[in-house]
Amino acid sequence: MESKVYNQKGKEVGKAKLPEAVFGVPWSADLVHQVARSLASNARMNTAHTKNRGEVQGTGKKPWQQKGTGRARHGSRRSPIWRHGGVAFGPRNERNFTQKINKKMSAKALWVVLSRKLTDKEIVFLDELTMLAPKSKEARNIISALGGISGFESLPTKKKNAACVLLTQKNQAVEKSFRNFGNVAVREIRNINVADALRYKYLVIVNPEKSFKILLKEKITPPDVS
Repeated sequence: MESKVYNQKGKEVGKAKLPEAVFGVPWSADLVHQVARSLASNARMNTAHTKNRGEVQGTGKKPWQQKGTGRARHGSRRSPIWRHGGVAFGPRNERNFTQKINKKMSAKALWVVLSRKLTDKEIVFLDELTMLAPKSKEARNIISALGGISGFESLPTKKKNAACVLLTQKNQAVEKSFRNFGNVAVREIRNINVADALRYKYLVIVNPEKSFKILLKEKITPPDVS
């Protein structure tokens, strides 16, 4: 399995041999959904919190006697049916939304998404991405050049979640150059997950050979798909 490799000017400069274990995995919607849902649940900020009748301020004295007044019976002003009383069945911040996913499942789901994106021609491989200093103009030129590649015409014009640039190591010049573009994100490939792979239309993988080694080292390689 091979794919074309381009430079940052959008010109083809060679080919890269793709690992079958990463880019040759059949689609599994159930697995991808399970992993993506767990990532969303684990990132959930549980801040909503209501007070129950034992936590709100107020007297514990019985409002009026049980019988003889002609009014309904009440035992506390902090009851949920009273104004300024506690809340019944409201959201509580001690609720745990985290969902455990095995590392092999998480890795396999990532391979599934990458395989699908490669089939849909939504992954482009760059031999390198070098910038001596942060320059938004240079970053814009790179995006425009990649838009000239067949299948990537909408990259320069897509307003939201257009592309995620995956680097082999941290590069502040590249990160700062693309920072002004709300439709392009820059990540280290070792930190890529299913959520990021699904969020962005295109993936730009820099230095494919080294990136593949990082992927297979940082993630747990799934069983053979043959």
